[in-house]
Order: sequence, then structure tokens, then C-alpha cells
Amino acid sequence: MTRFSLFSAVGLSALTLAACAPTLGPPPPGGRPMGRPVRPEPPPSGPASFSAADFAWAQAPGRNGIQGQLGYRNGGGVYTCAGSGVVLTPETPWSRRRMTVLYGSAERAALPADEVRKRTPSAPPGDAGPFVKRTTCDANSRFSFTGLPNGAWYAITIARPAGQPQGATVALMRRVVTRGGRVTQVTF
Repeated sequence: MTRFSLFSAVGLSALTLAACAPTLGPPPPGGRPMGRPVRPEPPPSGPASFSAADFAWAQAPGRNGIQGQLGYRNGGGVYTCAGSGVVLTPETPWSRRRMTVLYGSAERAALPADEVRKRTPSAPPGDAGPFVKRTTCDANSRFSFTGLPNGAWYAITIARPAGQPQGATVALMRRVVTRGGRVTQVTF
């Protein structure tokens, strides 16, 4: 066998093996394999310094929207966010780290509001207030945002047991992606 034929045979074998290797495609949303339990994410390593420039993308007008509703239940109890504020924070390295510290996840969480407040001193400092969009849950625990650019956001609200204005409150957070001039439906 000539040297050229040997290299050709080896190359063809390598291509054949590569073609037969299983491909699993991209990871599922949230980046975790299906069937595995959700564990709190460790805070991202490295500094997560607040930078107003990181929020600039969220100030541009857009054609996207978010329509949301509360569907949270706990132990069979119905919850409401009627009259509660809903904030929409643009995702940046700083806000992603902050969500991970406050909620134990950068994707979605439901925690006692007091627990989230206790974690606040550990969260990275900074004031995203000027970049946050706000609305209020209506009497049917629904809310909406319009005019949003493409991007990822953190929707956050407080829920309380229906019919118990003094009941224990739950802080709900969910990451939402807007794109393509569409209205994204969100249920907490």
C-alpha cells in the first residue's frame, strides 16, 4: 500500500467514525439535561460589577411584548399578585449574578419574600432602577409589558395567598426572552 493510500484510508476511517458518532443537539432550555433535578446554581465566578453600559440595549424601543399571569399554587392554596408591582430587569452579567444570589437560580424561582430580603446584603451592589420597567398585576393577577427590544429579562413579582392580605408572601422570579416582534406568554 502506498503512503498516499495509507493516509487516505486513515482519513476515510476517521471521517466514517465521526459521522457515526451520536450527536445530541443543543442542550435543552436552561442548559440542563432533561430529567435531572433543578439545583440552585452557584454564583458565577469572577466580579459582577454594575455597569450602566451593559443595560443600554434594553433602552432601545422594540416590537416585543410580555403578557403574564400568576398561576402559582402552594399546598393547594391559590395565590394572587393583584395590586402587586411587577418589575422587568434586563439581563446583564451583573443582574444574572444578582438573581443567582437572591433566588438561587438565574432561570426561575419561588421563595419566601423574607428569605430573598435576607440575601440582599450578599448580592452585588448597584442600582438598576433607571433601567427596570414596571407595571402592576391587575385584579385577575395578569400583567403586560410592550415596546420591548429583543433580549433576556427577569420578571419579578410578589404573590400572597388569595383572601389573606396579611399572609406570607412569595417572591417569584422568571427569566423571559423576547424576540422576533412577538408577545411572549409567561406564567409564574
